[in-house]
Amino acid sequence: MGMNVGSGGGSGDPDVMVEMNTTPLIDVMLVLLIMLIITIPIQLHSVNLNMPTGSPPPPLRDPVVVTIDIDFDGTILWNGEVVPDRTVLETKLAATAAVADQPEVHIRPNKLVEYKSVAMVLASAQRLGVAKLGMVGNEQFIK
Repeated sequence: MGMNVGSGGGSGDPDVMVEMNTTPLIDVMLVLLIMLIITIPIQLHSVNLNMPTGSPPPPLRDPVVVTIDIDFDGTILWNGEVVPDRTVLETKLAATAAVADQPEVHIRPNKLVEYKSVAMVLASAQRLGVAKLGMVGNEQFIK
């Protein structure tokens, strides 16, 4: 609680206090806030899911994996074999996308490669309809 102390000028008349005392208003506001918090019912947000029981069946066969390495100078390697240009890469990606059970395509860029080389491979894969696409080796980019 504050108190206005007038100047000790000696006039004898106390200064008029023009400031409103906000302490009771804050007390009332806090009491109302606590009452509001207490009276709000607890909301239970639950979603009922029908989860399968038992263990899932083992996969019938191991997935086929295609690895695309992108070297620091932009050289693209398809399962270890050098891809000479973009048209050959897109031919191989189109053949991969045409298979009914698509193989997984793992893209592994070098840490020093320019982004445009990686973006070109990703854009080609997306445009040609490769569904199972993933980036491998991202832990090299963590500092």
